[in-house]
Amino acid sequence: MAQNEFPGWHGTTIIGVKKDNEVVIAGDGQVSLGQTVIKGSARKVRRLSPGGNDVIAGFAGSTADAFTLLERLEAKLEATPGQLQRASVELAKDWRTDKYLQKLEAMLIVTDGTELLIITGAGDVLEPEHNVAAIGSGGNFALAAARGLMESDGDAEEIARKAMAIAADICVYTNGNLTVEKIPQ
Repeated sequence: MAQNEFPGWHGTTIIGVKKDNEVVIAGDGQVSLGQTVIKGSARKVRRLSPGGNDVIAGFAGSTADAFTLLERLEAKLEATPGQLQRASVELAKDWRTDKYLQKLEAMLIVTDGTELLIITGAGDVLEPEHNVAAIGSGGNFALAAARGLMESDGDAEEIARKAMAIAADICVYTNGNLTVEKIPQ
């Protein structure tokens, strides 16, 4: 689908930062439809607790599509408790091969406090280098900022917040109204 046919595709920034004994996922609150800001306080970072195991997920893309993926991920996590990577790979396989799921326009960053992964509709489950993952329209800005801040004394949350502030200053589809969730390793 061409970008001009899907105006909601550009509209968020999600970052995951893993440093010391903490993993943080932060997301902005802006929902855009084309060039219009529809909402400034959406929650694009969610805590999932399948089987009592905490997992944090952040999403970029279509909200309805992301919720479909989050429900599927939660089911995979319930089937494979404590195995985030395996559940993520199973979700990616389904996403890649199921004709209904193939049409979904979203990406996820997930963590269980140990692993930090990006799940894409191309069937990829990626473990980012340098312990930083970012997706969405401002993702590259946030990624560059966080990578530069990783050598600082800041903890994972401070790095994520500063990187998101930089992304919000640069990307018109990203705002500074953050949802931040963290899990100790």
